[in-house]
Amino acid sequence: MRSMVWSAVLALLALTATATDFGVRGGSEPANIDKISNFLRQDPYDLELLISFGTSKGGSAGHLALGIRNDESDDDRVYSANFYADRADEHESGFYTENLMIGVPKKEYLFRTVSSLGETASFGLDFGEIYKRSVVGVRVYGVPSDEKKAVAAYFQRINDDYRQRASNTEYHDGEIKYDYMHLNCAKTIGSAFRFGAGYSDLEVSSAKIFTRRRIVVAARANIPTEMAIKLIREWNKRGYGMDVVLYKKYNGSTYEDPHDEEKVAFKDLPNRFPSVLSRDFRSDEGAYQDFDNLFAMYLLYNMGKYSVRVNDETKRLEIEKSKSPMAYPEAAELATLSARSDSKNFRLLRRFLPKGIPIGEAADNTHLYDFSDDSDKAITP
Repeated sequence: MRSMVWSAVLALLALTATATDFGVRGGSEPANIDKISNFLRQDPYDLELLISFGTSKGGSAGHLALGIRNDESDDDRVYSANFYADRADEHESGFYTENLMIGVPKKEYLFRTVSSLGETASFGLDFGEIYKRSVVGVRVYGVPSDEKKAVAAYFQRINDDYRQRASNTEYHDGEIKYDYMHLNCAKTIGSAFRFGAGYSDLEVSSAKIFTRRRIVVAARANIPTEMAIKLIREWNKRGYGMDVVLYKKYNGSTYEDPHDEEKVAFKDLPNRFPSVLSRDFRSDEGAYQDFDNLFAMYLLYNMGKYSVRVNDETKRLEIEKSKSPMAYPEAAELATLSARSDSKNFRLLRRFLPKGIPIGEAADNTHLYDFSDDSDKAITP
């Protein structure tokens, strides 16, 4: 019944929306979301780690979420830490604070302009991600059903702890509430795998904050890209297969988040690959030159299979098929060699042709894949 009501709401919005409000909160959205999602679900992946690009200048950490597939449903369920579940006075009203770990359908998380969570959900964060920034999806194959259930159950455990105002659990010291440095998106997802699914070797840090020249630095904070790389390595150790889907930012959204002090349309926000904690982290929008960032971008490109974008003219989703994805061992070896060489040349200020291909570095995030002669043939279910 709930799905029928939700479908009716979406149908009504589609009838009332106009072309001028495409990609804004409550506005029109691509008409073929279901078909594109069904096309992607033909591949029998079990999990999808969703790494969102950063939208700020300087330290762009981005965001991390996890999609869990249930073949009894026509969509995955995405779990994402709630930025506003911090118990701050200013977030007590007008913000969604019911859960610390939000769970929504993946179609909603990536493509919808209306949220099943209600009016207080955050557009571009809790739902409709591609209208604000690009998202890299690492799809994982061969994950046992019990492991998926254990991770989902641990997210429920975190929510129970949040609602009960629990403190000092095995995954966090202090009260269970969102904290950008101490209990963030990366730590909650890492904790679900470490303590819920038994990934005992997965390092989940506790942040220690220190000040240098009035800049607050997270010495041991969990950073989304770093946690993603740790998980990818753990999945490889377990013999799971992986590939990557790039969901490109739609560059035409005029929506401005009313909660932001500085009102900037989504289309004008930076769209930057989320940095590891490195010398690149506090840089502006220039290209990354640190080994760890280059390695992550090269690795994800090497594992890439599809990219998804909104066609600017038709306002429909398109799936562009990339090169065949490399398996992790080969992708990591090549990324290591390329990143090591390129970071050295950057450090020596040489003029050179980079060996690696990054999955994302330009602000508009275009032409990230190296297509062959059939690059103009997009699949548009």
